[in-house]
Order: sequence, then structure tokens, then C-alpha cells
Amino acid sequence: MISEEQFQKELQLIITNAIREDVGDGDHSSLACIPNTAEGKAKLLVKDEGVIAGVEFAKQVFAYVDADLEIDAILKDGDNVKYGDIVFYVKGSSQSILKAERLVLNAMQRMSAIATKTKFFMDLLEGTGTKVLDTRKTTPGIRALEKWAVKIGGGENHRFALYDMIMLKDNHIDFAGGLTKAIEKTRTYLKETNRDLKIIVEARDLDEIKEILKSEGVYRILIDNFNYEDTRKAVDLIGDKCLTESSGGINEKTIRKYAECGVDYISSGALTHSVYNMDLSLKAV
Repeated sequence: MISEEQFQKELQLIITNAIREDVGDGDHSSLACIPNTAEGKAKLLVKDEGVIAGVEFAKQVFAYVDADLEIDAILKDGDNVKYGDIVFYVKGSSQSILKAERLVLNAMQRMSAIATKTKFFMDLLEGTGTKVLDTRKTTPGIRALEKWAVKIGGGENHRFALYDMIMLKDNHIDFAGGLTKAIEKTRTYLKETNRDLKIIVEARDLDEIKEILKSEGVYRILIDNFNYEDTRKAVDLIGDKCLTESSGGINEKTIRKYAECGVDYISSGALTHSVYNMDLSLKAV
């Protein structure tokens, strides 16, 4: 993953662009009927159940819109919630609260859905020692939020983007002329460009596992679209030479069986690309 400094920059970009997109030259609905001096208070109400996520992000949004807004957080990121729970109160300029409302809700609804699904997957793996990873299958423009939500739900982040880790998948390998050539070229590239990036290599069968293991410098092997039996064989072959990761259509019905094969990680694009937003609303009080 990227540094904390870069992560915070990503969040600020998200907020700036979202407010630009949503507010434009002004929230004319509020400007038309609410005086500049009017102050109010609102609560974030849960109308669903699951894991709440995005509380800290909401604080950043409110601060960006109006530094004088006051947040009284009742719950924190990662807390389990049910229908009727109040997550926080926000108090201050009524116009400012309304300006921030949609971004806060959109972000928290999606983040909470992702955190809830991640927690569900993690619970399925309890006792196995296997960890759940996200992927780059995220909503364009808000990847930082979605990966943050995975962490809140108890999962771990895979690479953030194309620039913070090397991942040699089937197309890279084929275009490079084979597994060994792809790894050798990658190691040369990293040395020549003075980059310290971890290398993950995808294997399509057990023979490719054996070939990867002949090369030095591989951080993790991606055991992609293997059945249970071959996954167990792959884990035995790899041993402690590097870390292991299973992927490829793994769902709630199969995830524990793959974990029981002994892999260190299971990656799932479904954590971020197949969720239903948690029902939340911001209500004046």
C-alpha cells in the first residue's frame, strides 16, 4: 500500500472533486431559503445493520466544507450497528451541513457496505490464519475510500495501484516471453530504476509454480483459479519460500475451503465491486 501521506492526499482529492461536482457555484436550494446566519443540528441515522465505516472521513468532509462545524461522534469506524442507531451529531451552519450532506452519505453508505462484507468474509475464515485482501476492482476515483473500508472491516489491502507493487499476471508473462523471462526482466528493471517494489507472480498450474520457485526475489505467488486439491499441492510446493495468495471467483461458499488449503491470503474483488449500500440518512434534529 501507499504511504499515509499519499493516502491523505488521495482523500483530499476525493473531497475536493466531489464537492466541486456536487456544489458547483453554490447550493442554491439552501441559499434560496436558509439565512447565512442560521444554525442547526443533524444526526446520522442508521436504517440498516452491519459495520459502520466512514465516520473519520465524514469529519474530514465537514471540516473541508466548514471548519466551524462541530461533530459529536457516538460510534466509531468498525462498530456494529443496527436499525435506529445514531452514529454522530453535527452542529453549526445549516447551509454548511446541507452542502456536505450528500458526500458524507454517499461515502459512508458505500464504505459501510464494503466493511460489512469484509467482516462477513473474515468471520468465515476465523481460526484459519488466512487473511482477506481487496483488489484494484474499485470504483474509479474513490479507491482510497473503498480500500479504507476493507481495513475497517478487518481485511487487508493489496497494492493500491499499478505503481506501488509489481504484479506479473498471465498477460505480462505471455507478452514477456514466459515466466522466467518476465521475472528476470522485472528484477533488472527494479535494479536499473532503483525501485524497491515487491514482486507477485501469478501461476496458472503446478508446473508454473515449480518454475516460479526457481527464480529469486518473488514475494508472493498468486495461485489463480486452482481447485482445492491443486491449491493444497501448490502450498506444499511453495512451503516457506514465499507467501501464497488464492484468487479467482472465490465466494462465501468456497472461501473457507480455500483457506483450509493453507494459503496466507485470499483476494476478492467482490469486496468492492459487488456490495449494496447501507441505508443511512442525515436528519435535522
